[in-house]
Amino acid sequence: MDVKSYMTSTVVTVSEETKVLEALDIMKENDFHRLPVVKNGRMVGLVTQEIIQENSPSTATSLSIHEMNYLLTKTKVGDIMQKRVLTVQEDDLLEEAAARMRDQEVGVLPVVEEENKIVGIITDKDIFSAFIDIMGYNNKGSRIVIDIPEDHPGILEDITNILAEAQISINQIAVYRKDYFTQVIIQMDSPDINAIKEIITTSGYTVSSAVYKEGKINNNN
Repeated sequence: MDVKSYMTSTVVTVSEETKVLEALDIMKENDFHRLPVVKNGRMVGLVTQEIIQENSPSTATSLSIHEMNYLLTKTKVGDIMQKRVLTVQEDDLLEEAAARMRDQEVGVLPVVEEENKIVGIITDKDIFSAFIDIMGYNNKGSRIVIDIPEDHPGILEDITNILAEAQISINQIAVYRKDYFTQVIIQMDSPDINAIKEIITTSGYTVSSAVYKEGKINNNN
């Protein structure tokens, strides 16, 4: 899965001439913490609430609130923005974007094309959403976790064949390996979780978790 599948294509941006207080208002109105800075359609920097805070007068100074607000009103985004910005491209894999965020300890990556033209933005929340979707966590159906104490080639083929023979359709499957322990997580359409668990256990596998979900609850009603 690529970055384009989960990035936000409509990006709110500011220019270098935007005043810091105005940028803060834009962040507050849109519930953002970061804004790409754009010049002639090209990204030239990034401004965040943290950067603004670092460049704001300290409350320990002798300045009054009026004086501090005056300074912020006059300060431009271009004066304090971060100019070297970590980015990704829309065809990059999601896991590549996630690795960059983790390694560089950032929560957002602007998505750019050639000549730094910004086409989207992806955040750590988008990565979380992708992970949930890939695992089928919000889907209706049965979900089982199989513990594999001794991993070896052919286990996945065996498990999928067992379910295929029982005419049980697999929606998602994932494998976690840690040290000498392996888990296989399978999401299926079938609502008969007890029957699925019995089929797997009678085939010699250990099911550590088996649940059925009706799907994601819509709280917007």
